[in-house]
Amino acid sequence: MLDRLLLPLLHRPLAAMARTLCRHRIHADTVTLSAFACGLLAALAISQRWFLSGLALILLSRLLDGLDGTLARLTTPTDRGAFLDISLDFLFYSSIPFAFALAAPDSNALAAATLIFAFVGTGTSFLAFAVIAEKRRIHSTTYPNKGFYYLGGLTEASETLACFALMCVFPAYFPLLAWGFAALCALTTLSRLAAGWHSFTGTKP
Repeated sequence: MLDRLLLPLLHRPLAAMARTLCRHRIHADTVTLSAFACGLLAALAISQRWFLSGLALILLSRLLDGLDGTLARLTTPTDRGAFLDISLDFLFYSSIPFAFALAAPDSNALAAATLIFAFVGTGTSFLAFAVIAEKRRIHSTTYPNKGFYYLGGLTEASETLACFALMCVFPAYFPLLAWGFAALCALTTLSRLAAGWHSFTGTKP
């Protein structure tokens, strides 16, 4: 929901950083893999209850995640890059609640499992819509620079990052935050299922 408002504001600084990386011949796939590595280190830190270190690594991971697409568009975007980016993103998102479950299994495990289940709903509905949209040659006007149809919702990257930040700053409230965000993810999944139902009505072209 907030992505479409924040992305235009971030475009100029990300473009400046991406141009610097391009001059040093750093490949977009390298940035994607680095973002994922930082995300896994964040999960490891959280699992050890180093919550603020985990937050710093999450922020670095998401900065790199924003850079890889911008860098790719300065050269030649590839299907491999788009595939790698979205696949590793979903693994990263699931790793954070899993890390909180490891940090405090007795209090966090059920809420973490529920949030991961909710992420499966948002992720599968997002990717299924993108596959059928590509098949029908439907293109997004909201996110035209994405490597595939990017269907928005109530819980997008910005909201997820904000929730993770709150979890790291207030780890004792993880269960409450996880349950609440899982509910918002459920609404996003329902909205995407409704969008697919209406968009793909009728026989395939």
